[in-house]
Amino acid sequence: MKGYVQIYTGNGKGKTTAALGLALRAAGAGLNVYIGQFIKGMHYSELDSLQRYSDLIQIEQFGRDCFIHNNPSEEDYQLAQNGFNQMKDIIDSGKYQLVILDEISIATIYKLIPVQEVLKLIENKPENVEIVLTGRSMDSRIMEAANLVTEMTEVKHYFQEGVQARQGIEK
Repeated sequence: MKGYVQIYTGNGKGKTTAALGLALRAAGAGLNVYIGQFIKGMHYSELDSLQRYSDLIQIEQFGRDCFIHNNPSEEDYQLAQNGFNQMKDIIDSGKYQLVILDEISIATIYKLIPVQEVLKLIENKPENVEIVLTGRSMDSRIMEAANLVTEMTEVKHYFQEGVQARQGIEK
């Protein structure tokens, strides 16, 4: 099967959720899936859910237990760089047919991963590997290199009314 490059971006909710849905679909078809979550180190419910499919879906986080709000630390940089290098090896290994780089655009925005490195990863990906990139404000050069781009647009969100992230829905 030929693999393509998909992007889920935009300011609306659902980018990671869409990627995880694709991971479940792929696993249902017997494909091996690897998910690398950049900038994330906190516990999210999807980590528990995906344990049930650990024979087909692997997930790893490349971040601290807090989100970057100002300037990234040296630790943020090291975690992102190590994670990205690991993702390159995973993509090249041939073991996984679907590889998801969750929140990779945020890693590029904070300059933890250079955009040129992401473009190189896309250019050099094996023919049979599907790659999914997620995150807000995806660089236009990365979107140009992709085969599919979906933009999630926030029309209305209860967060504006003060509703915090809820267990099992947003976290």
